[in-house]
Amino acid sequence: MPMGRMTRRTFALGALSALATVPAVPTRSAPVPGRAGPAPAPHPTGRAPRAAGRMRGVWIATVANRDWPSRTGLPASAQREELITHLDRAVRDRLNTVILQVRPTADALWPSPYEPWSEYLTGTQGGDPGWDPLGTAVKEAHARGLELHAWFNPYRIAQHTDLGRLTASHPARRHPDWVVPYDGRLHYNPGLPEVRAFVRQAILDAVARYPVDAVHFDDYFYPYPVDGETFDDDAAYDRHGGAFSSRAAWRRNNIDALVRETAAGVKRVRPGTRFGISPFGVWRNASTDPRGSDTEAGVETYDDLYADTRTWVRNHWIDYVVPQLYWHIGDPAADYARLLEWWAAAAEGTGTRLYIGEALYRAGADGESSAWRDPVELSRHLTLAARYPQVHGHVFFAAADVAADPIGAMARVVADHYPGPAEPPR
Repeated sequence: MPMGRMTRRTFALGALSALATVPAVPTRSAPVPGRAGPAPAPHPTGRAPRAAGRMRGVWIATVANRDWPSRTGLPASAQREELITHLDRAVRDRLNTVILQVRPTADALWPSPYEPWSEYLTGTQGGDPGWDPLGTAVKEAHARGLELHAWFNPYRIAQHTDLGRLTASHPARRHPDWVVPYDGRLHYNPGLPEVRAFVRQAILDAVARYPVDAVHFDDYFYPYPVDGETFDDDAAYDRHGGAFSSRAAWRRNNIDALVRETAAGVKRVRPGTRFGISPFGVWRNASTDPRGSDTEAGVETYDDLYADTRTWVRNHWIDYVVPQLYWHIGDPAADYARLLEWWAAAAEGTGTRLYIGEALYRAGADGESSAWRDPVELSRHLTLAARYPQVHGHVFFAAADVAADPIGAMARVVADHYPGPAEPPR
């Protein structure tokens, strides 16, 4: 089916991370798949030189045990060993940043006084894993010269709609009026100021406890639209939306407020810690708004997720943005090359650092197009991005795919673009 005619839901599922696009640019010969490529030449001092700080990042997703831990119920020692393996692999591949998902579903991977321990650790929500994953991750990442960005999902509560399955002390059970079921999941209602305050409080607890290098949001704000379903926020809109021209404008303001207030809170609690967001890659299509990208995407963050990502960047409300450009060069609906150009223009002169989110998970995956079966596709992305001074690096989705690297796409990136280690971005 042509992507330009896909439903919004189908397009979103096809383009998202597990939580979701020129002519070919010549690159060097491919290394052996699954290997990190040739080692750099020895430095005269005996230590490899470190390149200037550009983002070389990887996401480690914990929701549904996507990347880590490999399954629930592992003993603390095995969980820690798996985490250390991911960190060591990042160093091996000459990366400098790990973005660890620490609040996947209104829960915590640290001893939070506000939310229960994540079920993805022990298999039981609220079950104490016997160690401190976030605290350990920060310490071990820093010991390896890696930055640790703590990744929080603001509004997702559960991957089901049964409040009774949540632990008895869960805030969503204590405040069922905060909750909206939609698309087979439970969500906090972004239209309630008390929800926004609670989400911010839960996040800032981690920032206060640990010297994380950044707070990171993904692409989930209002949920991705589903045909035939309505996100029921009527009561909140009646109570709080009177000053706005439309429900859409009110919803966008709710998300804008979350972004601004979180940014201010992070800077207040731990000065120097950055705040970044990784949105879906299309703000608006040019057919919707002349300021938009030359795309035919079935989802537009401004209109469907009520996330005005362009404004956040242009107004420098966030320190960095990592648009998920999860398409190949020449994709007919969302061409990586055209989106790269659009985002470079959007970030130019703003002070907001632009990093590009890369779909490593698509390389060699079943059912993907021929472009994604080519191990050189991702390397071409980095070659193309190097033409834009506004682009300050890349982040790869995700850690399990870095480890597996079935067709050697990550190994090709390392061999072609990461000849030595790089200082973390500042």
